[in-house]
Amino acid sequence: MTALQPLSPPPDPGHATTVDLPVAGMTCASCAGRVEKALRGVPGVTAASVNLASETAHVEFGPGGGLQPLVEAVAKAGYSVPDQHLRLQIEGMTCASCVGRVEKALLKVPGVTAASVNLASEAAEVTLPRGAASLETLIAAVEKAGYHARPFEDRATAEAGDDAAADPRVKAVARERNLALLALVLSLPLFAGMGFELAGRHDLMLSGWAQLAIATPVQFILGWRFYRAGWSALRAGTGNMDLLVALGTSAAWGLSTWLLLTAPAGSMPHLYFEGSAAIIAFVRIGKWLEARAKGQTVSALRALEKLKPATARIRQADGREEDVATATLKAGQLLVVRAGEAFAADAEIAEGHGSVDESMLTGESLPVERGPGDAVHAGTINRDGRIVARITATGAETALSRIVRLVETAQASKPPIQQLVDRISAIFVPAVLVVALITFVVAITIGGLGTEAALVQAIAVLVIACPCALGLATPAALMVGTGMAAQHGILIKDAEALEQARHLKLVAFDKTGTLTEGKPVVTDLIAAAGVDDAALLADAAALQAGSQHPLAAAVRAKAGDACPIEGVEDFRDHAGRGIGGRIGDRALLFGSGRLLDENGIDRAALQARAEALAQAGRTVSWLAEAAPRQRLLGLVAFGDEPKATAKEAIARLQALGITTVMLSGDSRGAATAIAQRLGIDRVEAEVQPQDKATLIAALRKEAGGPVAMVGDGVNDAPALAAADVGIAMGTGADVAMQTAGITLMRGDPALVADAIAIARATDAKIRQNLFWAFFYNLVGIPLAAFGLLSPVIAGAAMALSSVSVLTNALLLKRWRPGQ
Repeated sequence: MTALQPLSPPPDPGHATTVDLPVAGMTCASCAGRVEKALRGVPGVTAASVNLASETAHVEFGPGGGLQPLVEAVAKAGYSVPDQHLRLQIEGMTCASCVGRVEKALLKVPGVTAASVNLASEAAEVTLPRGAASLETLIAAVEKAGYHARPFEDRATAEAGDDAAADPRVKAVARERNLALLALVLSLPLFAGMGFELAGRHDLMLSGWAQLAIATPVQFILGWRFYRAGWSALRAGTGNMDLLVALGTSAAWGLSTWLLLTAPAGSMPHLYFEGSAAIIAFVRIGKWLEARAKGQTVSALRALEKLKPATARIRQADGREEDVATATLKAGQLLVVRAGEAFAADAEIAEGHGSVDESMLTGESLPVERGPGDAVHAGTINRDGRIVARITATGAETALSRIVRLVETAQASKPPIQQLVDRISAIFVPAVLVVALITFVVAITIGGLGTEAALVQAIAVLVIACPCALGLATPAALMVGTGMAAQHGILIKDAEALEQARHLKLVAFDKTGTLTEGKPVVTDLIAAAGVDDAALLADAAALQAGSQHPLAAAVRAKAGDACPIEGVEDFRDHAGRGIGGRIGDRALLFGSGRLLDENGIDRAALQARAEALAQAGRTVSWLAEAAPRQRLLGLVAFGDEPKATAKEAIARLQALGITTVMLSGDSRGAATAIAQRLGIDRVEAEVQPQDKATLIAALRKEAGGPVAMVGDGVNDAPALAAADVGIAMGTGADVAMQTAGITLMRGDPALVADAIAIARATDAKIRQNLFWAFFYNLVGIPLAAFGLLSPVIAGAAMALSSVSVLTNALLLKRWRPGQ
């Protein structure tokens, strides 16, 4: 039996908790609103957001809250949280008391509603709302009780075989397809009869009783879902799409049955059985296509979830290698990954080298070289070589799982425009019922129509209404957009960041590590008279052989193996000015001009060269001999080179009509030199970290609209929070990523334009979907009310509305970076 991964961390009764609950039975926006209302009414719940497209509810509740009240609230509202059944293999049980103890331990896990342990088969079956707890949590509970547990043997087999048929979503789509086709097949004779009638061949039409015999199972068996869901809505004091369909088709079937029963002997009344059957068939076909499209909206996220292999190979303490289920991995174990295999957990390489394909996490198409000490992540693939890595994080703590949770959170969030849609949806179905009633009354009293014709018009009003399209418009586009962004290394934290990104007027960049490599390199070596470059570099490298300063590392990298490095004696650190030491009989100084001035060393010979380098954005360090002679040996210039894609990134942003600004703590000359090379519109130099947030506020006022801040360091976090859209480089500090609304999984500034592009494309799809959803209703309902639409055409249009909205959202899957 396949065990599903948790949608969110299990609730902890002692702390504020967030949980994502799957909700079954929702069919339209009013359903989502009713579930939200029910969840918000649970004591302790601070927030609840329902996503109709993913059929999940994101709930936040305070200390003392639990999962069971949430499940009960959903059930009371007329819906359900689907149960999940997980199986564990238990070892160490010897008697019935052991069975009771294991069951008790499992029942204590938050969210578990039932646990049954079989002593003979040594198996435990646990029932819980889908996604409420993970296998790891259940196994830990059994271990704490004094027994051993592992995933049931057939779980690994099912996952390794990638058994798509076991996916509940796949099963649901197949079921919808079968029922839709059955409804269509049964309705075909009625459609044919309608065609014969239009052609004047009444002799070929089915008899009224034959029509009744066909339409009745379609109405009450294949249409039962509408009655069930509609009744649940009524019990909760509201309405939904199913209620409209149930009322409309029941009225058509009931009217036809009445006319058939009361018709004079030998006469054939005008019946509407084909209308009721056609509506149910079309709506069921629409639901089938909708279910298929829903599956495709989460395909990007599902692709991420499937990256982690079901089994892994670990090296035991005695050197023996063993294949185990991924769910049982623990931090500290040694993971053995051969060429072509995926890493099952986050780890640090202990042995071996290899090219690792990280495209699924970072969007970078080219593999990167990894060796001892480098971090690797679950889901990435070892392309060549054999790697042994020590596990640092498993399960929900891996970078892959965190990314999936982040994307799910974004998909569950709502942009501000959706709040208006929610308010409209809340009154939509009652309003349609009122319009249908008014249509019926007006058609009789003013239009002069008979009861039969007036009822047909009212039925058309009921079945043309499209609350599903309204409910799916935003979440469908949001799910596809955020999923595609994640596949290309762009993580959008919430819908608000996405909507703000659409209106950006200005993007401010931190310089170091964001636009530049953040790693200084030696750009110039200028030796004084009588000194050659090789000697200058050798002295500088020798003096800094033991230093961890970035400039020292740059000098050593420049020297490489070409310069023999002599030992340094009497090493001294001149705080804020440089260093000194003795090499052989010579005392050397390396640092700022101030250090040389303090020691009476004349640097006039190279001063002009130094000033020119400083104006070009270089950092200049001087090398001098203090004893036995006082003389200038030369200077070394350092530069932090722009990233290869930085200039292109700035140009793309400017093409989007966005002003670019660079924030830097460097001198104005150094900052301006970099900005000119990249084509940046404006430079703010000598900015202290604590002043960045204030500067962002000033830039927003000047720009007259939302601004974004792009950074990667701890000191960028306040500015990221102050900006309308914070964009963090995933290669930077965790605090920066936590503060930002968008995270770029690789340190490529070109992704900034890509993030804005996918945000704009997603927002555009949301607005297109909302336009079509409102268009269907604003045009269709009046046409039906004035008798210009038959119930059959109205039913087809209603089914088409949801499918078209989802299809439009799926067009986002064609988006690619650089568009």
